[in-house]
Amino acid sequence: MTILVRRIAAACALGAALAACGAPNTPHTARQGHPAPASATAPRPPTLAPGPAGLTPVFKNGPRTRDKTVALTFDADMTADQGARAAAGEHFDNPRLISTLRAYKVPATVFMTGRWADEYPQEARSIGRDPLFEVANHSYSHYAFTDDCYGLPTVPEDRMRSDVERAFAAFKKAGVARAMPYFRFPGGCYDKRALRALSAAGVTAVQWDVVSGDAFATDADAVAQQVLEGVRPGSVVVMHCTRSAAPATEEAVRTIVPELRRQGYRFVKVSELIGAAGRHQ
Repeated sequence: MTILVRRIAAACALGAALAACGAPNTPHTARQGHPAPASATAPRPPTLAPGPAGLTPVFKNGPRTRDKTVALTFDADMTADQGARAAAGEHFDNPRLISTLRAYKVPATVFMTGRWADEYPQEARSIGRDPLFEVANHSYSHYAFTDDCYGLPTVPEDRMRSDVERAFAAFKKAGVARAMPYFRFPGGCYDKRALRALSAAGVTAVQWDVVSGDAFATDADAVAQQVLEGVRPGSVVVMHCTRSAAPATEEAVRTIVPELRRQGYRFVKVSELIGAAGRHQ
């Protein structure tokens, strides 16, 4: 069956549903510095052990096993200085994408900036309280943690940890029930200095091994093809949850999800991949 035919079938299924509605380290329990809220009875989410010299650990993908799992991750980007653009009508959220993930029952991890949660508190709360999703930290400001990172402004080293903690506070204020102790560097840019600065924050840095290419893309088929060609068992796919910066993502997801399921893949959250990493050492 061609991708086009599958997409038509997927669209029909979606309409019905909507109408009805490097290498991983050993995981351990969250460290003392973890600032995210957690229930007294809920188990601690899996995290990675600190890297050499206590540096913040970095996770890129899960085990390459016969258990064909894949994690779709979505960056909810909004920088600290984009309030005027939002006030003027620019959309940094993407409710239709979230609705599509719900319609297809796709677990996903949303890496959210604190500024995004401040701008869209009801959406942040809805995502954070939906068991289908988990909310993780993408900084408060979406400023870079290294120099020369896609033209982003830079967070001073002495403010890196507080920027991350401020994001967790924004999630809590918005009503996110349980933010995960995972952090994604804006732009994916980091170095030892940044890893050292965040070592006391108790987070695991999460990168990816599949770039969707959805940022500023308008060709959903090209985005879908890039993801489908890149996914392997244990992959972490980076995508975006911002209408203005990634307008083709929702349409691409309607191709990606049914095709990967046809290939035998199971969608999981990042926490499941991190947990699985320790069982395959």
